[in-house]
Amino acid sequence: MTIREFKMPDVGEGLTEAEILKWYVQPGDTVTDGQVVCEVETAKAAVELPIPFDGVVHALLFEEGVTVDVGQVIISVETGASGGDAGEGGSAAQAPAAAAAVPAGSEAAEEPAAEGRQPVLVGYGVSQASSKRRPRKAPAVAVAAQNGTAAPAVVPAQPAPAAAAAQAPAVPAPAVQNGTAQPTGERPLAKPPVRKLAKDLGIDLAVVVPTGDGGVVTREDVHAAAAAALAPQAPVQAPAPAAVPVPVSVPAPAAAPASAADARETRIPVKGVRKVTAQAMVGSAFTAPHVTEFITLDVTRTMKLVQELKEDPDFAGLRINPLLLIAKAVLIAVRRNPEVNASWDEAAQEIVLKHYVNLGIAAATPRGLIVPNIKDAHAKSLAELSTGLSELVATAREGKTSPADMQNGTLTITNVGVFGVDTGTPILNPGESAILAVGAIKLQPWVHKGKVKPRQVTTLALSFDHRLIDGELGSKFLADIAAVLEHPRRLITWS
Repeated sequence: MTIREFKMPDVGEGLTEAEILKWYVQPGDTVTDGQVVCEVETAKAAVELPIPFDGVVHALLFEEGVTVDVGQVIISVETGASGGDAGEGGSAAQAPAAAAAVPAGSEAAEEPAAEGRQPVLVGYGVSQASSKRRPRKAPAVAVAAQNGTAAPAVVPAQPAPAAAAAQAPAVPAPAVQNGTAQPTGERPLAKPPVRKLAKDLGIDLAVVVPTGDGGVVTREDVHAAAAAALAPQAPVQAPAPAAVPVPVSVPAPAAAPASAADARETRIPVKGVRKVTAQAMVGSAFTAPHVTEFITLDVTRTMKLVQELKEDPDFAGLRINPLLLIAKAVLIAVRRNPEVNASWDEAAQEIVLKHYVNLGIAAATPRGLIVPNIKDAHAKSLAELSTGLSELVATAREGKTSPADMQNGTLTITNVGVFGVDTGTPILNPGESAILAVGAIKLQPWVHKGKVKPRQVTTLALSFDHRLIDGELGSKFLADIAAVLEHPRRLITWS
């Protein structure tokens, strides 16, 4: 049997790292070529990774929530392939960081590295550049198997998980479940927030007894160590006699000290989508000269049309809402003012007019704000536009938006009204010419046909790049959007 290793691939855009969000397999599971084994999040999107060969999962080299550099081994699989084919996933000789995943004396440990294709996602190439981040040490342990089965050990010196010991009670263990301090010289396993907590409390992670799966130090472990440190008679770590068997349960951790509960600050690591969004917004705000204009309008007729379309059999099964008609109004206004649909070429010092509209829709997701776009929205019918919007939003909320879906946008709509906000001054998505913020639609007193009546009113805010769009053009564009929404018959007469 041969141990083959699958490395974190470059999933496009030259990204150097990805965070493992979820494992879909565990040690002992059978996998086949092309089967998705995990989901990872890059700086741009969440992506599912397929394994490029058949076999049985030997070990998972990283836990969920860990950020891994491109090129590091993340999973090893037992296969029936010969040594000459092992280079497809990277051999142990090529990946020192995962060499410990192969037991000493096994065939795979002595196989020479073989050149071959690198496993990548369809449509993405392999980055040949090495990561710019500092190299990580080899993972101390493989992720423990679920449902009570033990995972194969990765580092021989690491004690076996309690789940494995519980299956063989005749063998005594020296400590409680996962209850041994980190071996000398090993970097303690802990997530960044836990490391920050330990630093704030003055706790050395090397002497903390880990109780998490796979020997990971948890927040409770740090709090327990901190509480023990406050009591001189109670050492932080007390080794158990060798004859004491492994108990079934782990003692409840001590309560957090008052200093932790009274902490005045909390630091949250910024990574993935949030990190890239922050960088992009800073770059946009200080590169493109922003101008924002506002208009408040009566959209009562548009809201009535939304209700009529919902009841129309021709639109049965489609999602009809105000955003759909607002998007259509923007597309009509672009047709009437084509110069707004452009980008700035800094190198050539040229304005690039675009004869297509990739309409971006800002979407709030659990992983942060993303702006996927509907390709060639200008050529879509109202029904097709509705379908495109529904698919875009659903994909974004599921975290399945691909990098390609967020590229080459031309204009964006952000609907801040869903949060009850009246308006704002949105920042341009980098490379785009304008962004429209849609405020909350609500009943307000409005002069209609010479009388004050309750009408459905909203405020639109248009931010645009003043290098591309001057005040006159921006004003006409915004006024045309408002005109369509005030009198939606223009959806037909202006088309």
